[in-house]
Amino acid sequence: VERLCQRRTDPVTGERYHTTFRPAPTPEIQARLRQNPRDKEENVEKLMEIYSRNVQALQEFYQDAFYVNADQDPHVVFEFIESCIIKPIPCKK
Repeated sequence: VERLCQRRTDPVTGERYHTTFRPAPTPEIQARLRQNPRDKEENVEKLMEIYSRNVQALQEFYQDAFYVNADQDPHVVFEFIESCIIKPIPCKK
């Protein structure tokens, strides 16, 4: 929720920022940033609730899927996904 709700876009350049992880470099840019209405907390929480209701069915449908911890450096996430595709990790059936 935090990751999505704090996203902002500069309407002048189209550049994307995050208030915590990638803040705007200047107060001028920060002042003109806009939040997409879909990123408002109540909308994100509604989507998370829908996901939580359906996650079991998704896990059953995608039995060969792998879990990715995306709270890491993007290069680490990429390398993990790449390794799963090239040489899948064995799993219990």
